[in-house]
Amino acid sequence: MREFVTKRLYQDVEGTCTGRYGYIVAVIAILEIQMGKIIPGHGSAEFEVQYAAILFKPFKNEVMDAVVHTVTKMGFFASAGPLEIFVSQNLIPADMEFDPNVNPPSYHNEEVKIESGTLVRVKIAGTRIDATKIYAIGTIKEDYLGVIE
Repeated sequence: MREFVTKRLYQDVEGTCTGRYGYIVAVIAILEIQMGKIIPGHGSAEFEVQYAAILFKPFKNEVMDAVVHTVTKMGFFASAGPLEIFVSQNLIPADMEFDPNVNPPSYHNEEVKIESGTLVRVKIAGTRIDATKIYAIGTIKEDYLGVIE
């Protein structure tokens, strides 16, 4: 029974997001599995499990590396693990111009180019947390942010 509860915990919890704790990346230890309680009229049992996990909860002003996956004239979207970060055109340095005529579309200046697949260092300007997902707005308009070469 313990093996079944352990497998079910890994399946149900890993990779999910809670508003309170953020993304649960991995369960690293099961601390305690209490005795199960049978649910009347249903035929199943409920177990209370205490566990330790690796969490990912971004916060305002945190700097992280992300991979760009979509570039539009409004800005670009990048992913840092499970987190989706939008960097608005207003939060991209003024010397970078959007070029929709190249394939793939990109922001560029004389030195660097931001297109799909580019690794960027982003500062989180704000987050919004839903019950099952975290949304972030980022900026690359400060020193030491932008394309990582």
